[in-house]
Amino acid sequence: MDSLQIANRSFHSRLMVGTGKYASFVQMRDALAASETEIVTVAVRRVNLDHVEESLLDYIDTERYLLLPNTAGCHTAEEAVRTARLARAAGLSNWVKLEVIPEDGTLLPDPIATLEAAAILVKEGFVVLPYTTDDHIVAGRLVELGCATVMPYGSAIGTGQGLPNPDRLHRIMDTVNGRVPVVVDAGIGAPSDAALAMELGADAVLVNTAIAKAQNPVQMARAMALGVTAGRSAYLAGRIARTPVARPSSPQTGLIGTSL
Repeated sequence: MDSLQIANRSFHSRLMVGTGKYASFVQMRDALAASETEIVTVAVRRVNLDHVEESLLDYIDTERYLLLPNTAGCHTAEEAVRTARLARAAGLSNWVKLEVIPEDGTLLPDPIATLEAAAILVKEGFVVLPYTTDDHIVAGRLVELGCATVMPYGSAIGTGQGLPNPDRLHRIMDTVNGRVPVVVDAGIGAPSDAALAMELGADAVLVNTAIAKAQNPVQMARAMALGVTAGRSAYLAGRIARTPVARPSSPQTGLIGTSL
């Protein structure tokens, strides 16, 4: 079985899916089902934890999915740590997708604050999955701290630009060297982007906007699942090397009408 191993859990699906930006909770529920995901991220600061009013949590089957609270909306290490503690205290999970994003409009992660928060949360027993830059030094430090994955962006959140810097992702994979899974998070716009991430050697991808804002989110969710599966299969199969000149597909010896 080609399973994804994170901390003490194994997963068949290598597609993680976010829960923001859908037109309705029902649409979100149906897209999650179509994606065949097993890990669903939820922004702690944007959900109703007391269930007094209708919440997206009412539409997520926790028997089917691992709920992965995330600290989206946190701008400092202190805010992120407090939010993770709140999620655990509310009974959501001791797993956390760590996001620390400064208020500069770029939606790029703050690597220093992310390292600070990760160090605290790991020591407190959280399973930490940090959203990070495409810098291999930062990725290596997160692994050394004891994070369960590293989650570099493919490109900026919500842009759908895909993977404009695949060499940087390769460098992260080489640095991590299989010690923890590498999950490409953010920027994926189409199933071809997801497939490319997997072909490069990523262990999984996380997709939200590309599914939720598609014209048909349920159909796109299924397409993303197929893209991830195809990319993983291609990686395992081993693609041919790129060459500067053409090579014939058929042997050039023993042709009819030629001497052997």
